[in-house]
Amino acid sequence: MLEGAKLIGAGCATIALAGAGAGIGVVFGSLINSVARNPSLTKQLFGYAILGFALTEAIALFALMMAFLILFVF
Repeated sequence: MLEGAKLIGAGCATIALAGAGAGIGVVFGSLINSVARNPSLTKQLFGYAILGFALTEAIALFALMMAFLILFVF
């Protein structure tokens, strides 16, 4: 019973990974749209896109860490 609950909890924790994947797509889609509108700002916009990617990826790693904690610690 406890093992089943741990697996269900870890599965629910990994749902956030789908949101992080969509967020990364939005970040780079917005980068392409912005560079198409104003190519002279490519360097500055790329820096912002990398920052957005890193923050979104951090959320995904936190969600994955929570899933592993549920599986192997509790």
